[in-house]
Amino acid sequence: MTNPCSMARVLALGCCLALSWPVSGRAAESEAPERVKVESVEVALSSAGPVVLLKAESKAIPVFVDRTVAESIHAALTGRQLPRPLSHDLMHTILQSYGGKVTQAVVTLKGSTFYGALSVDLAGENKVFDSRSSDAIALAIHFSAPILVSRELLENAGKQLEPPPGHIRL
Repeated sequence: MTNPCSMARVLALGCCLALSWPVSGRAAESEAPERVKVESVEVALSSAGPVVLLKAESKAIPVFVDRTVAESIHAALTGRQLPRPLSHDLMHTILQSYGGKVTQAVVTLKGSTFYGALSVDLAGENKVFDSRSSDAIALAIHFSAPILVSRELLENAGKQLEPPPGHIRL
């Protein structure tokens, strides 16, 4: 007979990661591009809707998200407690309760779609899950884990940031 606690743990983790699928080991991983750590994340409103800005060096990569994801990311960034937990809050709580944590999120671009690879450590076992970039970003923020992008993505999709008013370039 299966241990009820083990079964509950499996079901909880299954629910937690239901929107993500494990990524099998890829040959391309050995040829991983140079990665850049995102220095800050901001949520902004644009005429096209909410956008998450992944800032690194002097550029920002705009990732358009839905309103709920924008609210979840903004709350995680500011430490604000929402009246009811959103999906990312739930996944964070479930992972934490089983000693799991997100160790990093890698955001990539294929065509015109952003993708996320979410690395999760559970009891010393590290798994990488394919996810929406916005979900990977939100969970990385909830766990204070690094968000990484390739140098190529930063150069090609990153928009040059304007210096603050009064800033003098030397």
